[in-house]
Amino acid sequence: MLSDQRITEIAAALHQAMRERCAIAPITETNPGIEVDDAYRISRAFMALREAAGERVIGKKIGVTSPAVQEMLGITQPDFGFLTDAMWCRDGVVDTGRLIAPRAEAEIGFRLNSDLKGPGVTPADVLAATESVMACFEIVDSRIRDWRIRIGDTIADNASCGVFILGGDEVPVSGLELKDIHVRVTKNGEFLSEGFGTSVQGAPENAVAWLADRLGEYGIPLRAGEIILSGSLVPLADAAAGDVFHMSMPGLGEAQAQFV
Repeated sequence: MLSDQRITEIAAALHQAMRERCAIAPITETNPGIEVDDAYRISRAFMALREAAGERVIGKKIGVTSPAVQEMLGITQPDFGFLTDAMWCRDGVVDTGRLIAPRAEAEIGFRLNSDLKGPGVTPADVLAATESVMACFEIVDSRIRDWRIRIGDTIADNASCGVFILGGDEVPVSGLELKDIHVRVTKNGEFLSEGFGTSVQGAPENAVAWLADRLGEYGIPLRAGEIILSGSLVPLADAAAGDVFHMSMPGLGEAQAQFV
């Protein structure tokens, strides 16, 4: 287990890397004894620095849920991170000057109407606590140099979250089979990828239930009104200034991410 001082030092290094857009060496290499719980301590300390700078937590995210993403990154378990108001690109425009090495993911977002706190949260509980769902892009970004990450690196780095974009339609979850939702993604007008809700731990509500239970281990609830990103249905795709990503999810609508 890392000392409190070391946790503070690593969190400060991540915060500086984010502000200066200058990635750091993999944390798991410079701290070979790091454990998963250490990484989550770093993540919370990193978020505390962002809150102290004026950001406000408005949701949570689960990452590394699909086999496609796990295979790309060489990671075999999900993780979680926090969403803040500063991460929300409300106009769909992504300023690449804020990011280091962005990649786009197509996800299903949840907006909650009641709190969820583990342990013991079920997928049915998640659906009952959901006000609406929507198409969304998460733009992941790694403060770890060259995306050379292991599970401890991405956990510490707020689950590699950069920014996110919500589609314009928010749809009541009643009557939807989220596992059957299909997404088609284009990049600069050309087909890029497609996937289904089953890619996210069998169904997106399963992923959110996992998230509620995992956060419950740290005494952290999912709160009414929060936005929850449930994990990518497709492989990550590199993004750069000038790129335009578009996704369509029949039943949930569309979302677009324009990189400038």
